Amino acid sequence: MKKFFTSVLLALSLSVPTIQAQPGYQPTKENLEARQHFQDNKFGIFLHWGLYSMLATGEWTMTNKDINYKEYAKLAGGFYPSRFNAAEWVSAIKASGAKYICFTTRHHEGFSMFHTKYSDYNIVDATPFKRDIVKELADECHRQGIDIHFYYSHIDWQREDAPLGRTGLGTGRPKEAQNWDSYYKFMNNQLTELLTNYGKVGAIWFDGWWDQDFNPSFDWRLPEQYALIHKLQPACLIGNNHHETPFEGEDFQMFERDLPGENTAGLSGQKISQLPLETCETMNGMWGYRITDQNYKSTRTLIHYLVKAAGRNANLLMNIGPQPDGCLPAVAVERMKEMGEWMKTYGETIYGTRGGMIAPHDWGVTTEKNNRMYVHILNLKDKSLFLPLEGKNVKKAVDFVSRKAVKYQKCQGGIVIALDAVPTDIDKVVELQF
Repeated sequence: MKKFFTSVLLALSLSVPTIQAQPGYQPTKENLEARQHFQDNKFGIFLHWGLYSMLATGEWTMTNKDINYKEYAKLAGGFYPSRFNAAEWVSAIKASGAKYICFTTRHHEGFSMFHTKYSDYNIVDATPFKRDIVKELADECHRQGIDIHFYYSHIDWQREDAPLGRTGLGTGRPKEAQNWDSYYKFMNNQLTELLTNYGKVGAIWFDGWWDQDFNPSFDWRLPEQYALIHKLQPACLIGNNHHETPFEGEDFQMFERDLPGENTAGLSGQKISQLPLETCETMNGMWGYRITDQNYKSTRTLIHYLVKAAGRNANLLMNIGPQPDGCLPAVAVERMKEMGEWMKTYGETIYGTRGGMIAPHDWGVTTEKNNRMYVHILNLKDKSLFLPLEGKNVKKAVDFVSRKAVKYQKCQGGIVIALDAVPTDIDKVVELQF
């Protein structure tokens, strides 16, 4: 996952011309249906897991500490996540109300969490664990009815043939060993494995394009790669965490650490496209496991993220960094359980909805489905709320949970709903029927 960069680097990235990928791309019927399914899901769990979990200092430790690539590779010899249980993971995630999982098949450290015949540096061949994590997780997702998405890094701080960018320069890889054609072939071979040997894949989630943003002449050769993915699985969606307006050939747009239209983290200044949208955010402060990071967001905050994303017509992809022993952190499991309890009651106002006709405000957001609008009141300091619904025929207003009528009055420009008290719920939902 990309960390925060200085304003100078951001300025450089904004100067890079947009790469047009897969010219003339026409999504198939299956792909368009998959996009709608993806939008309907609304909530997913991101899992950042690799050798870096053993160091317990986050997924960027290799480059942050300039660890020699040959020394770093020795971590694999001790990686034995004895408590990993795919069924327990998927069950806990399903209990949160999440509809899909995005798993890091290969992060920037270069270690493959699946059995690949194109490198010995993988979970089966290089560790005493000898089990294909991705296979077990994908199979369990298919059994339990959860979609599986695969994160895949475009950069590699371990392979000698990988092109040198602006990260991973202190790992000791010989500059003369770079071979872009070799590395590109390796990536496409691995993507072919992932889209052939692991059943139906909902999406490929690319990351790392930005590593070459100082070099406008560098070409990641995305057209061919995107075409390969769509040929292998036409319904598989492609997203790329490049922090630019989507390139041709991509099927959804993601925003890192920000909701669409916001840019507090400095990574989401791009225009919002008409493609399905997704926001990724951490449950605590890091993507990969960090033993000292216990700053988990409250259940209330996490629910608000989910609701605010839905109100902006986006999914929420909430990240968890599994421990080196194979367990999901207990606090994360507890948070997911609490979100799931909330979703049992309010899921109808999230799943299958689209962003409401009323723009997000400080008081909250709206979502829509069929002839109903759900007014999500998150931060209201009054007992009344004006809704700009001029020209809309509101037939009924009810409290979503109790189904009791909510008083409202038509006025110039819309309606004013009157509540019995100032809302204190995590999310006070009023359902409007048109």
